Amino acid sequence: MRRLLTFTLSLLALGLSANAAEPIKVGEYASLTGKEATFGQSSHKGTVLAIEEANAAGGVLGRPLQLVAEDNQSKPGESGTIATKLITREKVVALLGEVASSRSIEAAIVAQRYRIPLISPSSTNPKVTEIGDYIFRVCFIDPFQGTALAKFAHGHLKAKRVAIVTSVSSAYSVGLAKYFREQFLADGGTIVLEQKYAEGDKDFKAQLTAIKATAPDAIFVPGYYTEAALICKQARDLGLTIPLFGGDGWEAPELISIGGAAVEGTYYSTHYSPESPSPAVKDFIKRFQARWSGETPDAMAALGYDSALVLVDAIRRAGTTEPAKLRDAIAATRNLEGVSGRTTIDAQRNASKPAVIVEVRNGSFRFVQAVEP
Repeated sequence: MRRLLTFTLSLLALGLSANAAEPIKVGEYASLTGKEATFGQSSHKGTVLAIEEANAAGGVLGRPLQLVAEDNQSKPGESGTIATKLITREKVVALLGEVASSRSIEAAIVAQRYRIPLISPSSTNPKVTEIGDYIFRVCFIDPFQGTALAKFAHGHLKAKRVAIVTSVSSAYSVGLAKYFREQFLADGGTIVLEQKYAEGDKDFKAQLTAIKATAPDAIFVPGYYTEAALICKQARDLGLTIPLFGGDGWEAPELISIGGAAVEGTYYSTHYSPESPSPAVKDFIKRFQARWSGETPDAMAALGYDSALVLVDAIRRAGTTEPAKLRDAIAATRNLEGVSGRTTIDAQRNASKPAVIVEVRNGSFRFVQAVEP
């Protein structure tokens, strides 16, 4: 049975009268359990914090916000069903989610059909916002991330020959591999071999053995943290000592807990680093840790927070929750200061943001460099 989680702050706690207007319902669909649960839980915690802070400040338009969150269990096919339920039964004014691009696409199709705004915190595949004019995101997109990683491979890793291991069942993985490949080849590099797998696979020895025979300088793994950690372990077991690197799908403590020593010296790109000297980041970490028992927020938490921040700001500027006017207000977002940087929504409803390169070093994630758009 899918878990339904509802987060609200009482009217009395807000100092509002018993006759106050009904709460503004905001829907969230997230991978709270299942294979990508670390992503979903982290993003969800950031979203909850933003909603609670907005309510503590008096709500929006004189009304409290009520977050209605459902768990898609990291399963394909669930997000569209959840989106339909949140829109038709719960009467939410907007949807927040998801982390995985494939699941965002499922829900975005529904949101566009009902003309209800959807803001993805961290789905990077371009196809998400291409679905329609009610679909937005607050993160960079894979054409930029792929380009940034290709330049990092050339510049920092000094790699001229790279192998790629792609998940064919993930829109995120296929897309990121495509944009990396295009830029790496354009910069004069060589893709020596591209091997494929499916989500949930656990044995990658055949793919890695074939890669080893091509003698690459590095291996690019544009997938999610569970498979990435296993690929790193099996690569080291086969004697591959070359660098492995990936995208923001690697961003999770489980990368280290699953991969152990095998992920030491690996790299990935992401949206934010808690090591940033930004006062906004430092303040966010303090508030997040106070709310979530000392937990340090990762990039998914920061983007979950920023997705809710963009929505709250848009509701205030729109002066209404009427879908078309709220859509227009989200589209007009310019230079909104958030945790992951300033958010400006462009004509394609995407956000232009810098990428951060992180290295796994001594069992922790360490900032290496930032790459501007």
